[in-house]
Amino acid sequence: MAFLKWVLLIFTLHSFMPTPISSNLSLNKEALPQIPLNFLEFSKKPEIMDWMVNIRRKIHENRELGYEEFETSKLIRAELDLMGIPYKYPIAATGVVGYIGTGKPPFVALRADMDALAMEELVEWEHKSKVPGKMHACGHDAHVAMLLGAAKMLQHNQNDLQGTVVLIFQPAEEGGGGAKIMLDEGALDNVDAIFALHVTARVPIGMVASRPGPISAAMGFFEAVINGKGGHAAIPQHTVDPILAASNVIVSLQHLVSREADPLDSQVVSIAKFQGGGAFNVIPDSVTIGGTFRAFSKESFLQLRQRIEEVISKQASVQRCNATVIFDERSMYPVNSNNKELHEHFRKVAGEILGFENIIEMQPQMGGEDFAFFSESIPGLFFFLGMKETEGAVHSGHSPYFRVNEDVFPYGAALHASLATTYLLQNPTKHTSPPEHQHHGHMRLHLSKIAL
Repeated sequence: MAFLKWVLLIFTLHSFMPTPISSNLSLNKEALPQIPLNFLEFSKKPEIMDWMVNIRRKIHENRELGYEEFETSKLIRAELDLMGIPYKYPIAATGVVGYIGTGKPPFVALRADMDALAMEELVEWEHKSKVPGKMHACGHDAHVAMLLGAAKMLQHNQNDLQGTVVLIFQPAEEGGGGAKIMLDEGALDNVDAIFALHVTARVPIGMVASRPGPISAAMGFFEAVINGKGGHAAIPQHTVDPILAASNVIVSLQHLVSREADPLDSQVVSIAKFQGGGAFNVIPDSVTIGGTFRAFSKESFLQLRQRIEEVISKQASVQRCNATVIFDERSMYPVNSNNKELHEHFRKVAGEILGFENIIEMQPQMGGEDFAFFSESIPGLFFFLGMKETEGAVHSGHSPYFRVNEDVFPYGAALHASLATTYLLQNPTKHTSPPEHQHHGHMRLHLSKIAL
């Protein structure tokens, strides 16, 4: 297949170059129980820890929005070059895909998202954003730093890997559907499984949270323009009031969950936008409303979408208005569901690093995550990495006061490296063969410089 030939070419050429100095880690089945602890010990070394912190702070100061992560991508590629890790770039505009190991099956992937949010940082510290109106308020800068930390450890042990680790540095998680674009452009061709983590201030440091099956909901956004006939508010009989129509629409939409959905099948429809009129005594010509809908199954999600459009159109018609409903297709994320076998694998690895008493089996959450595109395509596992400190205020993701506890970096890097390494050891013959993928002509192959 074209993809396998391409990857093997990289590794064949790469094998003639000097290899990095190997660490003392032993990556074989006999040492399987000790591998996670060895990686944790390695990632706690001051030079590794300081290096990850420095990378994160550079990214934090110069944050970039989805599909604009050019400097972040440049920094990642520079670090991969120094480590001697071959990679493919660009994928999905700014994405990078690196390869460590044999260049042969099995293939296992590790993913980190790269994009920031369009908001002003209100945390006063030395490395505050230098870019007005942009902030890493969801920890993606930390995700990149930890995946690079894992890459450094894996590359030091590349000759012992029983397959290939694929590093996925993904753009545009925050509503841009970057995972879908990377998938369409072949980033996961021939990959058998994929893992990803997300930092959270809701779980104490030294603990992780995940679950088998659905972990986050399918989600989508919609907007509706309800058109009537404006006029003076003192003579409403000469108008067709879109505000009244929109109000009835909003109330009726709430019945979709309370009266049409199975109470045991969690769903949400929320209206968070209502724009119409600018004066106290003028009924406007139109009103715009918008919101989000969520569900934990594809069937329920599609049913909600259909009914949202029907209710808006027909309720507007009852009030003599007409409505146009627009669904933002790029924001439509499927259910993010964890593979049961991979979850058991995660439990074993996390238990070795953190202790089994520090693994939380969480409830599904209604938030969306575009890792769902990956886990819908191949077996995937998504988990939350706790970073809550014992003291101080807790600010969740997407808050202008969000902080990252950098003490969590060794845990994240060690979990990444351990999950991939032990997966390859335990699945030597596991390999899928998707249809041959034609790589885009603008993508470039990079045989990295070797760090001596």
